[in-house]
Amino acid sequence: MKRLCLLTMILPMLGCSHFDADTNDKIEKKQPLSSVTVEDKTPNSSATKLNSTPYNMNDVKEQVINVKNSVNKSKSVTTTQKKKDSAMLNVVLIKQNPELRYGCEVTSLAMVLNYAGVKTSKIDLYRSVRKDSDPLIKSPKGDILRWGNPADGFVGDMTGHRSGYAVFDQPMIALINQKLPGRAVNLTNKPFDQVLEHVSAGYPVVVWTTGDYRLPDRWEGWYHGKQYIKTPLDLHAVVLVGYDNNYVYLNDPLSGRKKVRVGKQQFISSWKALKSRAVSYH
Repeated sequence: MKRLCLLTMILPMLGCSHFDADTNDKIEKKQPLSSVTVEDKTPNSSATKLNSTPYNMNDVKEQVINVKNSVNKSKSVTTTQKKKDSAMLNVVLIKQNPELRYGCEVTSLAMVLNYAGVKTSKIDLYRSVRKDSDPLIKSPKGDILRWGNPADGFVGDMTGHRSGYAVFDQPMIALINQKLPGRAVNLTNKPFDQVLEHVSAGYPVVVWTTGDYRLPDRWEGWYHGKQYIKTPLDLHAVVLVGYDNNYVYLNDPLSGRKKVRVGKQQFISSWKALKSRAVSYH
């Protein structure tokens, strides 16, 4: 059964969607190089001074070996970990319904944060996430004329009592930093392989896609101030918990299914159509 959130004249709200069938910019935190004492050549410096005792060849060889070891250690710290051929994380599933009809983003984030050891819930995150309070304005025919910007905060009512839509990556990053100060990672617009590297390293990722994990085929647009926002109606957010050579595996908060298997290339196409949005932590 395909659940589409259509315009208000058809159904009262839009937002998270789902197709109920089984389908077949990573930010590296750079570490400083190992400290190496450098001789200060200024005349009155109190820094390390040269030893007046002459070095023999064994002393020289030992220092060369020590420097090489120091450099090798620093390289091992800064080198990106190689992505595994496959990975699977056991992330506890949380369902968005019945409380948050349009809360796929915060429910997905609740799964990720709980995996990270943070004691939180979808309701806690719903209350904490930034909101864009611009009201929904429609034409007499029911077309959306003006509304909020998901890049600024959640647009509409997440509970479903009124029209609701979505929230994008930046407010989610701010929310992650509330719960894990300084540890948010925005993978938006990074190559998908870097997103998989993040999962390979042991971190689940919230990713934006469509309800059936395919290319969107229904679009809507409205003005937010002078900005025109064009976005798919069939928008959804899920948790990327695993992958192998041919598939990705998703925890879907709307269908309530864990480790949903989706063809990798199919999913990447839908993810890119949603502007390659992805957020996590480190």
